[in-house]
Amino acid sequence: MAQVAQTFDAPAVRTWCGLALRALGRAREEIDAINVYPVADGDTGTNLYLTAESAAAAVEAVFAGHETGGAAPGGPSLAEAARAMAHGALIGARGNSGTILAQLLRGMAEVLAADGASARTDGHGLRLALRRAADSARQAVAHPVEGTVLSVASAAADAATGTEGDCGAVARAAYEGARTALAATPGQLAVLERAGVVDAGGRGLVAVLAALVETFTGETPAGRGAARAAGQHPGAGGAGQAPARAHGDRPAVPHARATETAPAPSSPASAPSVTPGPSDSPALPDPSGRPVSAVPSAPCPPPAGGPTGSASGSGGPAFEVIYLLEAEDCAVARLRQRLDALGDSLVVVGGDGLWNVHVHVDDAGAAVEAGVEAGRPHRIRITHFGAGDVHTAGAAERPPREPAQRAVVAVVPGEGLAALCTEAGATTVLARPGEPPASGELVEALRRAHAREVVLLPNDAELRDTAAAAAEQARGEGIRVALIPTRSAVQGIAALAVHEPGRRFDEDVVAMTSAAGATRHAEVTVAEHRSWTSAGICQAGDVLGLVDGDVAVIGPDVTATARTVLDRMLAAGGELVTLVLGDEVPDTVADHLEAHVRETCLAVDTVVYRGGRQGALLLVGVE
Repeated sequence: MAQVAQTFDAPAVRTWCGLALRALGRAREEIDAINVYPVADGDTGTNLYLTAESAAAAVEAVFAGHETGGAAPGGPSLAEAARAMAHGALIGARGNSGTILAQLLRGMAEVLAADGASARTDGHGLRLALRRAADSARQAVAHPVEGTVLSVASAAADAATGTEGDCGAVARAAYEGARTALAATPGQLAVLERAGVVDAGGRGLVAVLAALVETFTGETPAGRGAARAAGQHPGAGGAGQAPARAHGDRPAVPHARATETAPAPSSPASAPSVTPGPSDSPALPDPSGRPVSAVPSAPCPPPAGGPTGSASGSGGPAFEVIYLLEAEDCAVARLRQRLDALGDSLVVVGGDGLWNVHVHVDDAGAAVEAGVEAGRPHRIRITHFGAGDVHTAGAAERPPREPAQRAVVAVVPGEGLAALCTEAGATTVLARPGEPPASGELVEALRRAHAREVVLLPNDAELRDTAAAAAEQARGEGIRVALIPTRSAVQGIAALAVHEPGRRFDEDVVAMTSAAGATRHAEVTVAEHRSWTSAGICQAGDVLGLVDGDVAVIGPDVTATARTVLDRMLAAGGELVTLVLGDEVPDTVADHLEAHVRETCLAVDTVVYRGGRQGALLLVGVE
């Protein structure tokens, strides 16, 4: 059995952030669907995911700094990791829910980093951290309302406070307390009861706490019936999810960790992501288990003045204003008063000179001016409810360039494939080895494509949640996005090969999805250290052949391993073999494999590309 964290240290912070991000990615669409309070704009799950993604990226950056020798040897301290987590969440917080999550993480960090010399803390320290998190989040909200994520956080802290034991016991108690409180939220907020759903922000916090339990126990609590109590439809967000990797482990081979990802669909690229309409909303059980609609059948005006405000279109403010603010504490106190008078849903989180400000107002300009008077606002984002996004960082007035009708955005692992896809007309995002793009990079690429309709090809199974969050954000800006869940660059090449801008959008997406789904994918890489795999035990330096994400071959060299991989893939038939060579692989390998295909498989063509610095030695596709 893999070891898990026994105390809360820096690697545990890292593991928790990764597991929380994965859990929110799985639950994102479900949480968006039940988002009816304070504004039924269906973005709570996406905002929580983006906030957690920023927190996880900041923690990874701290570890990377130590690993590359840019900081003191021996890895980061608990204080460093906790501060990075809180800072990353603060600067990346999106929406009301994300802003509150950032303050919850900041409250925990204040306790975890209090003794900078301590390498770890125990169950007692975790209890204090959860208590500080709940209290500081409630203090950050101008007008707290029960039945929201604040109630769930307080219940988690209360349950943890009354629990003795190690971090695992405390985390499980907090999770159970949060789950019980979440089930009670419809009885506290009429708008939730009318819609037949639990609070979306609270549902996200339950997912984050489930990840905390998994960090310390190796078990996923949602796998034991928590889905129904959390208002979650079967199969989403964590029920039945696989166990996490061992605490502190670093994977030897990308994409070969069957225990780290949710089960893949039978077809690797079976269906594009679509935005459901009211009739497509998934059925969700309420706390009593009765199936109800994910969205209310008629608009339900929420109570005014709550921590998450009142709904636009129901007499509430028209704009959401968010910005980072550099200001002194005394100036922020005055800012709170002014913004509270301007609107509702006011949440101001942060400290030590950097704050994240969130408010719903009718006069967006006045809210920004208040920030200018208090300090230096930046990363200003203004969203008009129901009318897309408006950014105040203004360029001079100029005639806008007419957008194209359709474009393709593809994530590629090396410069060679980037050039190939660009030549084919795609907008590319380069994913360097060990540096997957964040959702913000994908959103920028979707904007840069400058088209009304965009097909997004993530080309990596582990980027699916990130790509889904980016697609949802771009849809909110008026871009029609279809996400084809390609799991490898060779599937993306196959999809791009059949792309026809002149077709109807839906027909083009179906054709590209079919081409990607008909392409089996493999890669040949080198094991970094001794490890258990689905093909047996490998040693550091062994050459591994992964077919559809699982280790299928352990071999002595690249050519022999690739040949065995090809034989297994072509046993089921095929018409075209695609080989993408990394920088380190000589042309003689491709020559040998081409000759092998000609000799063993009649009427099968082979195409070879140079991928550049793509991480894997060789990518293989069989259509």
